[in-house]
Amino acid sequence: MKLLVSALEPSSNLHLKELLRHLDGVKLMGIFDRSIAQGVPLYPMDMFGIMGVADALKKLPWFFKVADEMVDLAKDADVVLLMDGSGFNLPLAKKIKERYAHKRVIYYILPQVWASRPKRVQKLERYCDKLLCILPFEVDYYHSKKAVYVGHPLLDKITQKRDEAGTKGTFAFLPGSRESEIKRLMPHFVQLRRKMGNSIRAILVIPPHFERQKIAKLYPHNREFEIARDTHKALASSEYAFVCSGTATLEAALIGTPFTLAYIAKKIDFFIGTKIFGIKEVGLANIILRQKGEAPMHDELLQEKVTAQNLYDSYIKTDKELFERRADELKAYLSHGSSQRVAKLLTESLHKKVSHSGDKGALEL
Repeated sequence: MKLLVSALEPSSNLHLKELLRHLDGVKLMGIFDRSIAQGVPLYPMDMFGIMGVADALKKLPWFFKVADEMVDLAKDADVVLLMDGSGFNLPLAKKIKERYAHKRVIYYILPQVWASRPKRVQKLERYCDKLLCILPFEVDYYHSKKAVYVGHPLLDKITQKRDEAGTKGTFAFLPGSRESEIKRLMPHFVQLRRKMGNSIRAILVIPPHFERQKIAKLYPHNREFEIARDTHKALASSEYAFVCSGTATLEAALIGTPFTLAYIAKKIDFFIGTKIFGIKEVGLANIILRQKGEAPMHDELLQEKVTAQNLYDSYIKTDKELFERRADELKAYLSHGSSQRVAKLLTESLHKKVSHSGDKGALEL
């Protein structure tokens, strides 16, 4: 199978690696982590590390160039797999379908239409043949049978569960995986670590692909922490965690580690997200629970509210037993992993006859 992949995010590439464990004879083309052995990327994933609207605008001409190159590559692909990254991948889906009407396009880890810009539903249904949802409620936002819940990819990888008895006095600090996130949060995390004193075990989680030079640059006070590279292991061994907004917040929730979300965005990006798109929560666990009509399960400290004192106060007031119960409920709601189901759909797509649907040239698998 020649698979054209567009996976721009670190988390998407982790899920891609898990997916490939269930696929045989796959040759990858496109955009993905250079460490994936099944192909040579047109562009490696790390070239797409931008944050916010302002950064994206600066690189816009380059993005157009890359999209055109991806469309050319699609000619020889059996299937196109788009993962997350809707700002790039949704326009790419349109370009591919307009060039090759019968090319099969599958979108896995969909744009968050339930959070903002619901009109993207129409484009997704028009330009994609299958929409693979990783949150159960996502299916309800689509009008065709193209949308299906496949499970959540984190449940393929999370095997640890926090045991309260062995975690007392251990705290995990996760300042993110992007340089801009780390630079904004680390000063507050260092202050918090000092406030909590030397009697605690403070674990600083650093992305495994960061090299020594980058660590020295981004974490000048890293000697005040114990360094860890395994996020799940660090969370499972911690009494509490302080976590940058992103995938790690849902990982903490599914492992059962109580935590406080902290995030400092550029002012323009925060304004657009909250005032224009009306975003209420940024933590995935809280978003999922809101969709179910339930209360949030963890605190969210954003922008100027991110201070060492506020982070500490949030830890003190958290009801750990309640958090653990709600974490179990969240895990049961997501039910199962997704990689095997996605692999099966990709494999079946090669053997099914592609037939025209009535949706303006889109195809059903």
